[in-house]
Amino acid sequence: MYEKITVANWVMFAMRNYDNPQCEGEEEFYEDIKRFKYLKRLFKKYYESGNLKERLILNHMIILSNVFGVQAASTLLIFKLEQEYWPAMKSFMIFLNMLPENELQEIKMDDHVWSTLKKNI
Repeated sequence: MYEKITVANWVMFAMRNYDNPQCEGEEEFYEDIKRFKYLKRLFKKYYESGNLKERLILNHMIILSNVFGVQAASTLLIFKLEQEYWPAMKSFMIFLNMLPENELQEIKMDDHVWSTLKKNI
């Protein structure tokens, strides 16, 4: 149904893939959607200040993969986050085994993020 995710169909794609049995309403869906914005802020903060909140990023990414499914969460993340954050995001996605095969192959992982994840988690 969705050959290409666009700004116009991003939310519909998210709704179609949302699977949270404990969800009691539309408000909870939009609270989970806010996690994409939180991740964007966390990656921006990391790139601006070097302050990596790896556990918080992991928590948000795990929750997204739980409520949207790994494949849809990955697609939504790749679309929603700017390319400048992809090296760090790719490191987290590989660490969580979320990265679809043949995705982001041209993007180099962020070595600092990867070593932090391997060392601290």
